[in-house]
Amino acid sequence: HAEPVAMAADNLALAIAEIGALSERRIALMMDKHMSQLPPFLVKNGGVNSGFMIAQVTAAALASENKALAHPHSVDSLPTSANQEDHVSMAPAAGRRLWEMAANTRGIIAVEWLAACQGIDLREGLTSSPLLEQARQTLREQVAHYTQDRFFAPDIECATALLAQGALQ
Repeated sequence: HAEPVAMAADNLALAIAEIGALSERRIALMMDKHMSQLPPFLVKNGGVNSGFMIAQVTAAALASENKALAHPHSVDSLPTSANQEDHVSMAPAAGRRLWEMAANTRGIIAVEWLAACQGIDLREGLTSSPLLEQARQTLREQVAHYTQDRFFAPDIECATALLAQGALQ
């Protein structure tokens, strides 16, 4: 019986969902001028430019999807094999959804990385810690500073790919 595997996967799903939710909340805090003391939506000329508004919506949607995917599979049993197996762990489904949740969370963290670099850029003349400066430089080699509205998907995809390659290790 694979119930311990299903329970472990369910616990991991909760952790993954929480990591994504916390990342999304940090994005939201950076975009709020009252909380971050940065320009609204992390862009100069707000109102003319929407800045990171839609990128944050993307992160929020992925975080919300993870919350739905985090539903515990180990408690969702149905009898199988002509009722010979009256309690089925659903371990395969519990494990399989972790791939999707991990990908969603990678996307959320990619948006946070983009937003954090933008925030550092907007603090003109100030530098951060050596590790954060290295992370900013790694991203900026591939994705330009955001100065005016542009299609954000390529930036998010690039940051996501860099994360998948282990660029921040």
